[in-house]
Amino acid sequence: MTETGDGHLATVPTSVSKPSVPFLVIFKDLSHVFSWDKIGREILGMAFPAALALASDPIASLIDTAFIGRLGAVQLAAVGVSIAIFNQASRITVFPLVSITTSFVAEEDTMEKMKEEANKANLVQDSLEKGLSSPSSNTTNQPPQETPASDTKPNSETKAKKKGKRTIRTASTAMILGLILGLVQSIILIFSSKLLLGVMGVKPNSPMIAPAHKYLSIRALGAPALLLSLAMQGVFRGFKDTKTPLFATVVANLTNIVLDPIFIFVLRLGVSGAAIAHVISQYFMTLILFVLLAKEVNLMPPNFGDLQFGRFLKNGLLLLARTIAVTFCQTLAASMAARLGTTPMAAFQICLQVWLTSSLLNDGLAVAAQAILACSFAEKDYNKVSAVAARVLQMGLALGLGLSLFVGLGLHFGAGIFSKDAAVIRLMAIGIPFIAATQPINSLAFVLDGVNFGASDFAYTAYSMVGVAAISIAAIIYMAKTNGFIGIWIALTIYMALRAITGIARMATGTGPWRFLRGRSSSSS
Repeated sequence: MTETGDGHLATVPTSVSKPSVPFLVIFKDLSHVFSWDKIGREILGMAFPAALALASDPIASLIDTAFIGRLGAVQLAAVGVSIAIFNQASRITVFPLVSITTSFVAEEDTMEKMKEEANKANLVQDSLEKGLSSPSSNTTNQPPQETPASDTKPNSETKAKKKGKRTIRTASTAMILGLILGLVQSIILIFSSKLLLGVMGVKPNSPMIAPAHKYLSIRALGAPALLLSLAMQGVFRGFKDTKTPLFATVVANLTNIVLDPIFIFVLRLGVSGAAIAHVISQYFMTLILFVLLAKEVNLMPPNFGDLQFGRFLKNGLLLLARTIAVTFCQTLAASMAARLGTTPMAAFQICLQVWLTSSLLNDGLAVAAQAILACSFAEKDYNKVSAVAARVLQMGLALGLGLSLFVGLGLHFGAGIFSKDAAVIRLMAIGIPFIAATQPINSLAFVLDGVNFGASDFAYTAYSMVGVAAISIAAIIYMAKTNGFIGIWIALTIYMALRAITGIARMATGTGPWRFLRGRSSSSS
């Protein structure tokens, strides 16, 4: 099936109508950006739950920030540095794993469904041919033919099919890798927490060192649960199911919110209590996802040899380089803020959390784009590929413009929610214009990540991001030294603008998986 201009599926194979200039595909059906057609329903049906799930964790971190802010600027700054380190370590492993899992599961699930449909069609055709060639076969005394022994597999795959479960080898691979990487991350963070804090600019005699060390060491215990749960979320996204991860994430984060004041204030555990609440919620989320996934998927592969470690590692290394480049820029910015002192770091932590929380709402569109495009590329349905890519980019820009207004006004009038320190609030006022103005840029950058991942264009996204990071790192260091707090935000603006430009360049030039936009290939269902 192929995609028609109004977003409906057609059963007749067609060729793609290609623009003379690949860049023009971005403006395809621009007047229908808010249309509630088939494509719009499919995108938003996945994007809305995904956005809520993705935003719920930063929102929980914002609530953590609000609770910890009541303890004082030192504790707030300490937790800010610790979260920056933990997020850096987590994203290095999580982002490649989840991104690859979503694409691979979507492709494998689509291909399996296409095989099943082809097999059913062949069986029907064989039955018709046998019926036509042997019209009197029903009157013979011969018993009906049995399924050949080669088609019978008395293993876990066959049992799973009888129970209505799917056998997706990439799902099992992702979960094993997630657990292993989580254990490694936990061990590294626990035994090197003080060293990492020193790298971030927190000196041994700093008042931030003790609370930062406590928070980071305890949060590290939740790393195995975090990575395993996110691997399972990648599996559900590959199935185009974003509602199940939303349910698990919301339940877990509500648990965190309820436990926060109990551990922080009632039990008087301070920043340690905030970390304990977060770890408990992470393991709770993992349990929920595991139980729900086990009902749909045969989690044990038929044979250990069916696991696809090689494929994951090959593409994972590419995205690992990309993720290190992405997160290093943000971590470097936090480090430069920490070097400016406790008050600038506290203000930067609040601004950064708001910046990331609002921007991550666009990741809902990125998740939808990745899953839908991965399936469409597997089906070679290039009409739908171009229609979905154009629609999510247009939606992302519109969402970014709305967030710009919302975030700007919200922070201007609500800065006091996060801190009562007048000096912190004054510095926040400097960062607010940058946070608000960069929302449209951030929106395009995040959505383009999903578009390129959906095309499995992992090599380009890795190499281009390394180039962006090289320029951005130099900008952050130079601007922070010459312009202080405001310089850091100028550099982060440059960083996100470069991400958006390189992200759209592949499609705009019609290269790589987007060659069909230049008329080099045609598509049919």
